[in-house]
Formats: sequence, C-alpha cells, structure tokens
Amino acid sequence: MAKTPSSLPSTSLPRRAALIALGAGLAAPALSRLAGPARAAVLEELVLFGPPAGPSIVLAQAVASGALAPLAGKASFKVWRNPDEMRAGLTSGTMGALVLPVQVAANLYNRGMKLKLLNIMTKGLIYIVSADAGIDGFPALKGRKLAVPFRNDMPDLVVGRLLAHYGLEPGRDIAIETTGSPIEAMQMLLAGRVDAVLAPEPACTAAAMLGKLGGKDIRRVIDVQAVWGEVTGKEPVLPQAGLALTDALTAAAPGLADGLQAVLEAAAAKVNADPAAAAASAASALDFPEPVLAASIATSNLVAIRAGKARPAIEAMLSTLADSDAAIIGGRLPDDGFYL
Repeated sequence: MAKTPSSLPSTSLPRRAALIALGAGLAAPALSRLAGPARAAVLEELVLFGPPAGPSIVLAQAVASGALAPLAGKASFKVWRNPDEMRAGLTSGTMGALVLPVQVAANLYNRGMKLKLLNIMTKGLIYIVSADAGIDGFPALKGRKLAVPFRNDMPDLVVGRLLAHYGLEPGRDIAIETTGSPIEAMQMLLAGRVDAVLAPEPACTAAAMLGKLGGKDIRRVIDVQAVWGEVTGKEPVLPQAGLALTDALTAAAPGLADGLQAVLEAAAAKVNADPAAAAASAASALDFPEPVLAASIATSNLVAIRAGKARPAIEAMLSTLADSDAAIIGGRLPDDGFYL
C-alpha cells in the first residue's frame, strides 16, 4: 500500500496576514555563510513547499526574513494540503523543495525518485491528547477508542509500532478510528466520539484551546517522542519530517543546498527564540490563528539539522519502523546518496 505523508487541512478560523521584516538579526548570519566559491547560483524563483504543520513555520520565517535573496530573485512559501497534491508536485517537477515525512522521502528515494534529504526540521511533534486524565501511557489505551489521522502515514506507523510493543492489538484491545485529517480527529474528540487522538502540532494545541472554550480540559497525555525513546532505548527523538530537494533543482543551482541550509538554521533559531513573531509571519500562509501557532512552537521541537549529521537518528527510526515491513522504506535503508 502506498504510504502517504501527513498534512493538516486548512481551517475556517480567522486569518491574519502579518509578514514581519526581521532584518539583519536573521539575514546576516545566513548571508555571511554564502560568501566564497560555494555561493549558490541565483535562481529566478524559489518556492518552498510544506504542510500546514510545525516545520512550515520555519519555512515561512525564512521567506519573511528576506534572507533567501542571495539564492533567488523571488522566494515564496506555499502549503501543500494533501498527499496527492504533494506527490503530483514531485512527479511533475513543480515542487523542487518541500517538507515531507522522512519515511516517505526514504521510500521514494529507494523507489527511484530523484530527490535527496537536506535536513530534518523537527525532532518529533506528535502526541496523544485526551480529556481523560486516566490515559497516562500506552497500556492505559486498552479498551479505549483512539482516532488516528491518515492510515499508513508516519504517525500511524509510529503508534502501530508502539502498540505492538505493549501487546495491544488494534481491533481486539483498542479501537482505532482512522480519519481524513488531524482536524477531523480533534472534532471527534471534542464531540466525545473517541477517547483520545494521535496528532501532530499545531493540531494538538488547537484542540486544547478549543476544548477550553467548550469547558473540556484537553491535554497532551502521552508524549510519543518520550515513549519512543523508552521503547527503543535511544534518544527520545523522532526525526519525522525534513526538507527534500529534487536533483533537478540542485543541478540548476550549484551551492543551493549549503545556502538554503544556512538560512533555515538561522530561521529555526529565530522561530524558537520569538514564537509570537514567527506565528505572525506564518499564520496567513498556514491558515492557523497566531495564538495557536505561537503556543505550539514550544512542543514542536523545531530544528534545521543537516541530514548527514542526523543520519544515526534517521536510520534508527527507519530501522525500527521497518522491523515488521521493510516495504515502508522501500526495502532497505537509503544509501549515502540520500543525504545532501
């Protein structure tokens, strides 16, 4: 079965376009690293694509800062709303730089897609949320109904692996309700149709805020990253999403990878240092209210770590996920050519 990456659909909540000029504080460090022979050829246009989820806040910040000017005459950020749109963009060549689940990128690379992973942009941003304080770990999910967006997507694969570790079999020990999006799953939780939801940020933060409006104390009851570390005996890190570049794009602009990485490192640092300003830059593009985005940054573990440096964590995650079905990563761990 084809694997599909996660995305959060647009919401109907009010939008506010507020692009903040961040000036030399962000641009200077990135620009200084573009000097010399490795400087990227200037593209006519560079579009960064990502889902309306945590890592895209960093992309929006990079564009708003103006720090991409040395790389492209025009730079912009666009949201891909669903897996089909993302895959169509890759196939057609219209998406050359995009955030997607690392497991999906590995699968596509091993199946012959001409792309490479530049970095990881989160150390993990998925949680189980509930209004039931009795759900304090995976064993407590026995006999409950859990909503999980996007069957066979990254969060679904992770929770499946963790449920198996605790001897919980879907359909026997726990009821799994598959939904078309994290927002749909949260709506089911708010309506009392499920006991808990597995979802990424900022959907978890949105659910908590909406719960308060309805008199419900919805909270993150299980940190999936922490449980992952306990189960695997490794760091509580899930390098689940990163920026991939197509070979066509990197061939068109030698040096782009290094230049873009420098800008994204500076942007990630700025986002974590000033969540309110970052949310103002990203709210319009991601179609989430600024307070939701700002509050979600603390639990989104946003980074911009070069893929080669993160390779041990990436391989540990992919190996664990592929324990029972190597097909989900295309049959093997990606080779050296996968890492930019």
